[in-house]
Amino acid sequence: MNRRIISTLILLAFTTPALAVPFAKGNADAGKKSFDQHKCNSCHSSMLGGDGSAMFTRADRKIKTAASLATQINRCSNNLGLMLFDDDEEHIGAYLNKNYYKFK
Repeated sequence: MNRRIISTLILLAFTTPALAVPFAKGNADAGKKSFDQHKCNSCHSSMLGGDGSAMFTRADRKIKTAASLATQINRCSNNLGLMLFDDDEEHIGAYLNKNYYKFK
């Protein structure tokens, strides 16, 4: 077998289990702390009015997959200049997924 194929198979063997569970390396409690610390809900409230958590529960929500949630968390971080580390974004994803999205 070609070295490139073997390398790809080894890489897939190590990364596929992590992809099976969204935000598997995240800690939902740490994510809530970061979410609250950066006042994420106040931004969502200003966009929607009322309770900012409606961003996650509305019928026409735009986030349909764990990957799109991760992208949106990164987009918010960048747009607001939060400078979150990857693990912080993973924690926020774990918090949002646990409490609102329930991606499997």
